[in-house]
Amino acid sequence: MENADGIAAFLGVYEHGSLTAAAARLNRSLQSTSRSLLALERELGVELIHRTTRRCTPTEAGTAFYEKAKPAFEALRAAKLDAADRRVEPAGLLRIGASVQFAPAYLVPVVAAFMQRYPKVEVELALSDSFVDLIDANLDLALRIGELGDSGLRVRRLGALRRVVYGAPSYLDRAGTPGHPDELRQHACVLRTTSDADGRWPFLIDGKVRMVRVGGRFRANHTAAVTSAVAEGLGLGFAPIWQLRDLIAAGSVRPLLESYEVPPVPIHAVWSGGLRAPAKTRRFIEFLGADLKRHLP
Repeated sequence: MENADGIAAFLGVYEHGSLTAAAARLNRSLQSTSRSLLALERELGVELIHRTTRRCTPTEAGTAFYEKAKPAFEALRAAKLDAADRRVEPAGLLRIGASVQFAPAYLVPVVAAFMQRYPKVEVELALSDSFVDLIDANLDLALRIGELGDSGLRVRRLGALRRVVYGAPSYLDRAGTPGHPDELRQHACVLRTTSDADGRWPFLIDGKVRMVRVGGRFRANHTAAVTSAVAEGLGLGFAPIWQLRDLIAAGSVRPLLESYEVPPVPIHAVWSGGLRAPAKTRRFIEFLGADLKRHLP
């Protein structure tokens, strides 16, 4: 990037309101910071910062330049740091938060491969089905399934997870296979009592998401029990397809009503702190993201 010193000086003045504060932030002299900013303005042929003896304020051109230059400058800095990080082998303790059921099926195999590649890394998993506070739980990162609110955390989307209706061959042979979501009202369905859906399953019908009310004679407060009940033929279930991978492969259950599936839910890696996570964290996020792209259904 041309005139990187000038752009750094400009960003510092823009964000901190004075040449003095920018110089201190950049660990440069006031004169050097001022000269770099002036050189950038001369190169661009426009004043970016209006200076008085008391304050520095961005001009209209300065504000427009900041909006374009800031992300580009940060991306370049991140790329340089990333290249430097790759000369150092990741090491130390990496604490990861994840859901109780997702971790054994998908996360642990990736952790094992990661630890084999980077023998100086230790990993500790903290599993919970609720979104824990990363700082309170002392986590380096967490995997979160579903839409995210504005938490102030850094986020990287790793993929998306399908949700399907499924049933066991024994149940389908006995009760028939539904061809439309509305037919579920005539079927036994196995419900998870802790779900917010309250006996309503979402489907994409005529281009819109619609909730269909379902019911049945068996309910449980844990996903594993629900899945087991469906595999035993007690009724139909609704779950993320990744939870059913082994059962589907074994022929114990099969997905239904796939043409009515709602859009998949995203899975994100989240971490706190600055723009860049530590090298061990970023390297694991990259490692996990590549694996999920290969293996998620």
